[in-house]
Amino acid sequence: MKKWLVALAVVLVLLLGYGVAGPYLAIRGIHSAIEARDPNKLERYVDFPTLRANVRAKVAKRLLASATSPFGRVVGDDRGRVLIGEISDKAVDAMVSPLGIALLLEGRALSHRVTGKAPVGEKDDAADPLLHAKTKFESPSRFTATVDSAEGRPVVFVFERKWLSWKLSDLRLPAN
Repeated sequence: MKKWLVALAVVLVLLLGYGVAGPYLAIRGIHSAIEARDPNKLERYVDFPTLRANVRAKVAKRLLASATSPFGRVVGDDRGRVLIGEISDKAVDAMVSPLGIALLLEGRALSHRVTGKAPVGEKDDAADPLLHAKTKFESPSRFTATVDSAEGRPVVFVFERKWLSWKLSDLRLPAN
C-alpha cells in the first residue's frame, strides 16, 4: 500500500512540476522555432484561432475608438464601420499568422521584412524578446510574459493551459 502512495505522490509532483515548467517550455519552443526560422513549428506553441480572435477584437475596438468624434458619434456611416472591420480583419490575419508572429518576436516590423530595409542599427539576427520577459502566473491556467515595446510600453504575451499544453493565446497591446 505504501508503494502505491509513494508512486502516486511522485506522479503528482511530476505533473505539478511539468505544469509549472510548461509555459517556460512553450517560450523555449517559440524561441527554437524562430531560431530555426520555421514559422510552421510555431503552431505547437501558439493557438492561432484564439489569438487571432482576441487580437482582432482589440484592433477593431481601437480603430472604432479612433474614428469616434469627441461627441461620441462614430465618424462616417455604417459602410465606414464595415470598412474599418474589414481592414482590421485583414491586418490581424497577416499579423497573427506563423510568419507574422515570428517577425513580431524577432523584433522586426512586417514593412521592414517586405521592403528589405531595416532601420539603422537593427540587427539582422533573430532577437528573443521573451528571453528577458517579466513572467508571472495569473492563475493555474494563465501565465503572462511582459516585454517592453520599442517605445518602452509593455506588451503582454498571455499563455493559457489546456490540459498539460501551454500555448500563446492573447496579446495585451500597450495603451495609446
